[in-house]
Amino acid sequence: MVSRVLVAVIAGDGIGPEVIAQALRVVTYFRDERGLPIDVWELDLGADRYLRDGVTMPRDVRSRIEEEASAVLVGALGDPRVPDAAHAHDILLGLRVGLDLYANVRPIRALADSVVPLKNRASKDVDLVVFRENTEGLYAGIGGHLRRGTCDEVAIEEDVNTRKGVERLIRAGFEYARAHAKTTVHMADKSNAMRHAHELWHRVFFEVAAEYPEIRAEHGYVDALCCRLIEDPGAFQVIVTCNMFGDIMTDVGAALQGGLGMAASANVHPVLARCCGGQHQRPPIALFEPVHGSAPRMAGKNIANPFAAILATAMMFGYLGWPEAERRIENIVARAISERQCTPDVGGPLNTIAVGDWVVRELMASD
Repeated sequence: MVSRVLVAVIAGDGIGPEVIAQALRVVTYFRDERGLPIDVWELDLGADRYLRDGVTMPRDVRSRIEEEASAVLVGALGDPRVPDAAHAHDILLGLRVGLDLYANVRPIRALADSVVPLKNRASKDVDLVVFRENTEGLYAGIGGHLRRGTCDEVAIEEDVNTRKGVERLIRAGFEYARAHAKTTVHMADKSNAMRHAHELWHRVFFEVAAEYPEIRAEHGYVDALCCRLIEDPGAFQVIVTCNMFGDIMTDVGAALQGGLGMAASANVHPVLARCCGGQHQRPPIALFEPVHGSAPRMAGKNIANPFAAILATAMMFGYLGWPEAERRIENIVARAISERQCTPDVGGPLNTIAVGDWVVRELMASD
């Protein structure tokens, strides 16, 4: 008997509900028309809920996610009405850290030549993946203020890097490279300036690399590597890096694939992750999201690009053991851009809902 897969959905704030609505239309198609055993659990979490009753992530909801869900699909979190982003921290970072989803996996792949902004470069030149450490570094939240609000104020943020955290992220990148027949893994750090925390990254990278002799290990300081990423993105296949540098680098990379409206990501625990092999037993939980943020100034205008959310859904399908569904969605998104059935940021005339209409029609037509 095929077991069902529970997907928890947090549409979130700003444009999050608008783009997730289109992603869920894709999920509904594969569930109702293709028979994928998916149950969708939509959660009322985000700024509206927090402002209404002070709730960020209820304990019973968190427990059910941990015990029953196979994936979480998140739209975006962040609202100017909550200036300290307390709800976003508790929900998104709480899930990432609480579930130990230590690898933020962000493909940087251009699906059409037209979205690549570089002269003499095409989509074939933009196809890499970044493994960003997701639970440590400068985003660990360790620090504080002294004499806040005075002219003598001191603000401190600690860059926390553990041998375990660094090694498992680097190893995940090499394992991905080996599984996908990649020949090179790059690592970005700033060990010439951050001579303690990033010396650890530099040293561990080459220690782990020695276990993968068939893969070339390349090191670069993050500033120089970002420069080279723009000049020659085709030189990169897999990049591993720390939390903050990964955040910055992947947004630079998003510009090469059509902008943040095309950028999807997965938050996973690669040591535990496995393909279900068609059996669809419950896999370890993972979190999938577009990386564009809540964009509050665009909210409610039906103009946001839903492709990042749709491509995050495709990544989720691949993780859950349905790679054919993942490829099918990617192919339709690529066609949408080529045929200008997309939002203006990637060259089309359509609004958010119209893009969703086109994608669903194409899915139905290809049956």
